[in-house]
Amino acid sequence: MLPELKTPIPGPRSLALAERLRGHESRNVTFTSPEFPVFWERAEGTNIWDVDGNRFLDLSSAFAVAGLGHGNAGLREAMHDQIDTLIHGMGDVHPTELKVRLCERLSELTFERWGQGDGKVLLCNSGFEAVEAALKTALLCTGKSGVLSFTGGYHGLGYGALMAGGFEKFRSPFASQLADVGVVLPFDLDAVEGALAGGELGAILIEPIQGRGGKVLAPDGFLSGLRALADDHGAMLIFDEIYSGLNRTGKLFACEHWGVYPDLICLGKALTGGFPLSACVGASKVMDAWPESSGEALHTSTFLGNPLGCRMALESLDVHARPETAVGVALAGDALASRLRAATGARVRGLGLMLGLEVGDGRGPEMMLAALGDGIILLADGPSGEILSFSPPFSISGEEMDFVAGRVQEYFTSLPGSSS
Repeated sequence: MLPELKTPIPGPRSLALAERLRGHESRNVTFTSPEFPVFWERAEGTNIWDVDGNRFLDLSSAFAVAGLGHGNAGLREAMHDQIDTLIHGMGDVHPTELKVRLCERLSELTFERWGQGDGKVLLCNSGFEAVEAALKTALLCTGKSGVLSFTGGYHGLGYGALMAGGFEKFRSPFASQLADVGVVLPFDLDAVEGALAGGELGAILIEPIQGRGGKVLAPDGFLSGLRALADDHGAMLIFDEIYSGLNRTGKLFACEHWGVYPDLICLGKALTGGFPLSACVGASKVMDAWPESSGEALHTSTFLGNPLGCRMALESLDVHARPETAVGVALAGDALASRLRAATGARVRGLGLMLGLEVGDGRGPEMMLAALGDGIILLADGPSGEILSFSPPFSISGEEMDFVAGRVQEYFTSLPGSSS
């Protein structure tokens, strides 16, 4: 449904809640101003309702989590059913059958499906934890502590993820506490080969399509080149598909667009459609670098394999595994990209429903704020805020696309920095 606004944006209740939050949350977390944010109350499909009763059209899928739609009936029913049975278990001591089934299913949909043999899984809670699990695995497998990543990559804000690279604005405040093990390079295979020749890099970490970096695709031939170089130099190739995985790009996993498969893949966000759960899935021969448990796990957490998350993930994966899900995303992505190009004349990056519109340096946040005032939830990406990001729920309709494209066309001509 299209937006329906009943109050100025933000409304009075959102403004009051923002003031209360400022009094009790770390001031670094939630940005507040007279124009931002709105406080969500409920959601369904492509729509969000805030505490003031305003209905918004969500073009972010809440950080690409709700690809199957907000309040998806199957996911909701799975959670409700599981709540009545078991809410919490002891994931690395006394697990549940759901944990077994989820690990099996993740193996089936990744390495087994790719014809690469069995896969094994480390379950985590948030995306950066899956990345850090992959980096630990690479160290155990290769004995090499160095990590190679790429300019514009974003892998989360945990210390392990920051050591691997990431945006300098996130790294620099904590640089004195980060081990100097990361090498960050542009998309240049010659440079990669030169770095690997030093013999200290055990992990190559890359997003097949950069998310926060601005919906940047790896160049043609780059991923296959990395695969060959990783094999030649004994490094583990890690694909961070926390954002791009699970049909967001019109394929079950983005790497499938190029037919290149990693040693380890990191998944999260859409894995459950709304519950904190992530996974590092690796080829069995790689994951078996971890020692057999003697009763004390080297990498675990209190909520590992939480039954609510596992149940929702199994339901989500059943939907994602249907071929028609990927086909629908590819078609919807083509339709949305075509509308955005026609409305603005600007370049559209990305694949499927992981799209970025080039709007000019610094204009992404301005357009994001203008869109919020029109009842559209968007995000800005790129090193200089030059990208307006579009990652809507897969069910976005043609009418909703037309509405958004029309509004974005207005922003191009009416906001500061336009050519008119």
